[in-house]
Amino acid sequence: MTKQMKLFAFDFNGPSHLSAGLWRHPEDRGREYKSVHYWVEFAQMLEKACFDGVFFADNVGYHDIYRGNVDAALKDCAQIPANDPSYVVTAMAAATRNLGFGVTSTTAYDHPYSLARKFATLDHLTDGRIGWNVVTSYAQSAARNLGTGTQRSHDDRYAMAAEFIDVALKLWEGSWEDSAAVADAATSTYVDPSRVHEIGHQGEYFSVPGIFLCEPSPQRTPVIFQAGGSSQGVALAAATAEAVFTNATSKTGLKKQVDAVRAKAAEAGRDPSHVAVVQMMTVVTGATDAEAQERYEQYKSLVDYEGAMARYSGWSGLDMSTFDPDVPLRHVKTNAGQTMVDLFSKMDPTKEWTPRDIAEYIGIGGTSPTLVGGPESIADQLASWVEDTGIDGFNLGYGVKYQDLKNFADYVVPVLQKRGLMRTQYDGSTLRENIFGAGQARLAADHPGAAIARDLSRTPENA
Repeated sequence: MTKQMKLFAFDFNGPSHLSAGLWRHPEDRGREYKSVHYWVEFAQMLEKACFDGVFFADNVGYHDIYRGNVDAALKDCAQIPANDPSYVVTAMAAATRNLGFGVTSTTAYDHPYSLARKFATLDHLTDGRIGWNVVTSYAQSAARNLGTGTQRSHDDRYAMAAEFIDVALKLWEGSWEDSAAVADAATSTYVDPSRVHEIGHQGEYFSVPGIFLCEPSPQRTPVIFQAGGSSQGVALAAATAEAVFTNATSKTGLKKQVDAVRAKAAEAGRDPSHVAVVQMMTVVTGATDAEAQERYEQYKSLVDYEGAMARYSGWSGLDMSTFDPDVPLRHVKTNAGQTMVDLFSKMDPTKEWTPRDIAEYIGIGGTSPTLVGGPESIADQLASWVEDTGIDGFNLGYGVKYQDLKNFADYVVPVLQKRGLMRTQYDGSTLRENIFGAGQARLAADHPGAAIARDLSRTPENA
């Protein structure tokens, strides 16, 4: 029997995320992204359907590679404008009880001390329902506008990310003891100084000698997500991630990714089952197969080629206006999104992709596969992906903002629940418990952050 699948809604705090041109659809609600009431309604809809959480992508740069400027991205709102998603999370959490929230933050332009504080705050305010999606950032525009000038090399970004995560784990797990905040009015002591410790970090990229600012939150460490598909990304995920988001175009490519990250996790001394793998997927559905197909054809008619190429040029670092639309895109090396190049040129060996093929493919839902069908058909297809690849679930994107995920909740979720393929109630009170089971609110014992916590319990004061 197929295991219960994990489901996240994949979204972006802007009018349009991955689909090109579909913001023009009459049912699209992208224009409401600036309203906190919209996001609260979205969260309540997802929780009613027992989604594990909403996963927010984020950018600190913009797509200005195509034709050498940002014009095409602006015209199609291709991940711009883009508001910071972390500010709406607390409102969404206040309106729900169990829904989790994954928030993307970069190791390239944030600092581990301030990031650790942000996520500890969010974990407190959500009662332990926060996750951090670790990204290394790829956009040269981000490097220019955030003051560093030039993007670091791909490999250097991942080396920096590894140290960044190490610092954050030391702050979350190794500075404050669980019992540090005593709030003892009799002794006029809110925090016992003997139970708060400097982390003493001195590394290649960061120097963080002191104590953390925040007392321990419900999860201490947010659930760590990672989505890198390069060899360095796989290695980083295997060492530190608790959930990996994949975006393979085929089951064959996906199974290779799943097997690779779990083998690397075992090499790192971790139980492979402690790394959940969740595949990106776009679903276009309706009450019947015919209704879903009609909707899909309508979506295809709205796809904007320039908007799709603006996105892919930004993701890959290649100006797609310089390539013949009908000549296969050969494997190239890029300092930007190597994963996005590999996605089409390596992961599906049965097809050589042209720029036109890529534009048509990513126009609805971005790089994820798109499933079209009525409730029973979609349930069959999702179950097949889980059974054939070993993934744990899906990160569901959309063509039309809000409506596609609502259609999934209305039509597909009841079928999945009836088949026992999806939960009908939540397992625990924190995001980590909902992913890994009740009682597992803290990092697994084989995670490197847990070793830091064990070292804290053996400080001289506790020996």
